[in-house]
Amino acid sequence: MGIDWTTQLVEQLEWHWQGHLRPKLHGLTDDEYFWEPAPGSWNVRPRGTSPAPVQAGSGGFTIDFAFPEPDPPPVTTIAWRIGHVVVGVFGARAGSHFGGPAMDYQSHVYAGTAEEALRQLDETYDAWISGVRGLDDAALARPVGPAEGPWAEHPMATLVLHIHREAIHHGAEILLLRDLYRSRGAG
Repeated sequence: MGIDWTTQLVEQLEWHWQGHLRPKLHGLTDDEYFWEPAPGSWNVRPRGTSPAPVQAGSGGFTIDFAFPEPDPPPVTTIAWRIGHVVVGVFGARAGSHFGGPAMDYQSHVYAGTAEEALRQLDETYDAWISGVRGLDDAALARPVGPAEGPWAEHPMATLVLHIHREAIHHGAEILLLRDLYRSRGAG
């Protein structure tokens, strides 16, 4: 009996998303979303208010960046991390591989509220996981191609695993920031 790798890959992320991460984001407030846990944090900010060298985005809000990234990199906010997951983890990949709209840091319209950010997060997650559900063994074995630069010759399964690690990793960071926000000033 063979292993259904598509099911395994989908369940890897869905278990974390549905059972852990997404339910714990209910009730996210705008104050939490924009809260800066350390001086010099990278954030999503109203256009024209960022001190960062790079302010990406096409709407009323931009996301802070620098190239090259400072060493050590700045602490990032929940807004920044959600923006990264929406654009750089799920959105760009759903666009490149599953027929979703093209998405990049410069042209994305970043959310100015927690509610809008969660809507964007849900939409890009749904586009990504729906695409992964449609991959058969042959598609998982195929090289990902030029959209992924240095990953071009790697099989799609490698990219799927990488994206899932990124989502789990950044999701845990977002939840830790929620814990820190909730407990600030306590003790």
